[in-house]
Amino acid sequence: MVARTPLEACPRLSEATGAQVYLKREDQQTVRSYKIRGAYNVMAQLTPEELAAGVVAASAGNHAQGVAYACRTMKVKGRIYVPTTTPKQKRDRISWHGKDYVELLAVGDTYDAAASAAQTDVIRTGASWIHAFDDPRTASGQGTIGKEIVAQLGDDPDVVILPVGGGGCLAGIVTYLRAVCPNAAIVGVEPAGAVSMAAALVAGEPYTLPEIDPFVDGAAVKRIGGLGHRVMAAAGARVVDHPVLASVTETPRVPVIAREAIDLAPGSVVVTHVDEGAICSTMLELYQNEGIIAEPAGALAATALAELDLPAGAKVVALVSGGNNDVSRYGEIIERSLVHRGLKHYFLVNFPQEPGALRRFLDEVLGPDDDITLFEYVKRNNRETGAALVGVELGAREAFDALLDRMAHSRLDVERLEPGTPAYEYLT
Repeated sequence: MVARTPLEACPRLSEATGAQVYLKREDQQTVRSYKIRGAYNVMAQLTPEELAAGVVAASAGNHAQGVAYACRTMKVKGRIYVPTTTPKQKRDRISWHGKDYVELLAVGDTYDAAASAAQTDVIRTGASWIHAFDDPRTASGQGTIGKEIVAQLGDDPDVVILPVGGGGCLAGIVTYLRAVCPNAAIVGVEPAGAVSMAAALVAGEPYTLPEIDPFVDGAAVKRIGGLGHRVMAAAGARVVDHPVLASVTETPRVPVIAREAIDLAPGSVVVTHVDEGAICSTMLELYQNEGIIAEPAGALAATALAELDLPAGAKVVALVSGGNNDVSRYGEIIERSLVHRGLKHYFLVNFPQEPGALRRFLDEVLGPDDDITLFEYVKRNNRETGAALVGVELGAREAFDALLDRMAHSRLDVERLEPGTPAYEYLT
């Protein structure tokens, strides 16, 4: 039912960080994520009467697979609500695991919307609610990962890096580690577009973010679970500064620190965040170097390795939490990675409507290792210029300033589309 997943040394990341880096491979779990641990632990504790009434769950995809697998194995009827943004690959796997025992319903564009619909179902039907994270039984199931890490390492880890979505996995593992190896430093990692744990710690209670970036679907939660918040607050967690936190409260309930000030002293607990583009780069690096297919949430912990000043030679464990990635998303993943690394840029270029204008752009503006990846030109009659949307991929990040200089000295009217602006968001 639940696999004892490998704990693998990673020579590449060890060399890059100066630490002894190990990856806990929950992407090799029965349903390709750790979620089966919590889901099955809850369902195994239900009474025969509760099982007969059926179960209901809400999930961004991985918890749903765990519940679906348990439903088919235990022959229990279930209804599972997912956001409409859940990748098709995850939906197909939910249906495959659940077979005729599970009904899949897509509601809303976030986990929170799907959870609201699921709770309404529970009230109406009396089915048992299998929460993805805010239930001690779920967290206890996920906490078995911590037990395996210590047993497989054969020693106490110095640093454990964990992804943060709803907070259940974090709560379970932190609780175990605090009891067994209290000197281990713990780092919880959120996607920059969904810092619900950081917001809750600063506010002193679970806080609903007004909006989130759903790209890291397995960790894109507007409101952290109360259980996860209580465990992290009790552990004395500090929070790395983020623009969103300034609007949460004027009097932070926990220390808010700059990224440069992260201190991974023994027993410390930190909640940090990583950019979605950096996550994409890590996904590609894990695939190309270690052959690991990690979904965005699955790469959160490994992404943070580059952001932390790890003690030399420290035993560091990063959790690869899931590998349910839809192959159709790789185009966007590569795009986000290139933008994050400073290699992909977009411009609006006003070309003079005369012969040879494009040729001069290629010869005089582009560098020898630069490439045009997008060119959309609208020629208008009776005008002296025509606008074109141009995407440029650089051979090296350092070539960007030279490209801008050549554009400034050309006869062209060029406007850069900055990431984060409405025009750029429309483009991408």
